[in-house]
Amino acid sequence: LFSHSGCQIAISPDTEHFAVDWLGVEVTRATLGIIGMGSIGYKVAQRAKAFEMKILYHNRNRRKTEEEQAVGAHYCEKMDDLLQQSDFVLLVVNLTPETRKLIGKRELGLMKPTATLINISRGAVIDQDALVEALQKKTIRAAALDVTYPEPLPRDHPLLKLNNIIITPHIGTATVQAIHMMAEEAITNMLAVLNGQPIPSEVVPK
Repeated sequence: LFSHSGCQIAISPDTEHFAVDWLGVEVTRATLGIIGMGSIGYKVAQRAKAFEMKILYHNRNRRKTEEEQAVGAHYCEKMDDLLQQSDFVLLVVNLTPETRKLIGKRELGLMKPTATLINISRGAVIDQDALVEALQKKTIRAAALDVTYPEPLPRDHPLLKLNNIIITPHIGTATVQAIHMMAEEAITNMLAVLNGQPIPSEVVPK
């Protein structure tokens, strides 16, 4: 949010000077709560460790002790505990019937009024009407979404009118290298099927 707003100020034709009291929120030593500690969530934790963040996580299954220790992550069996303690809440879960509208009015109400909600999973994991209300009433400080429902949002959607949210167009994997790796992985899986071999990226329902 801070860098985005700063960019607008820096390039605006109306800008005559920069404010000296324009302050952001420190990431270093802040508490990051990761909901969904799969491979992506764990990669985020590895990066957050470099910022000396306190890392909490909630997941269906607890990670191995050595994996927790490697990134300094603390397991929260109850998601409510994570929501109440985190300065930044990151959603990295699959969209399932259980995770649809996982974050609603009650969950947003548990978060700190200074907290930021970040969603890089799927839009429907958040109750967007509840998020609009929480941002309008300053129940939470801000939100950053790479995903919404639908995508793109209707141009008159109330989320687009708020100044305490950033929305990006589902670009979490939008690099040349990432797209190439995804294509290669898809081809590898197709060849495995055609050759009657085990499927490397097979998703097995639990």
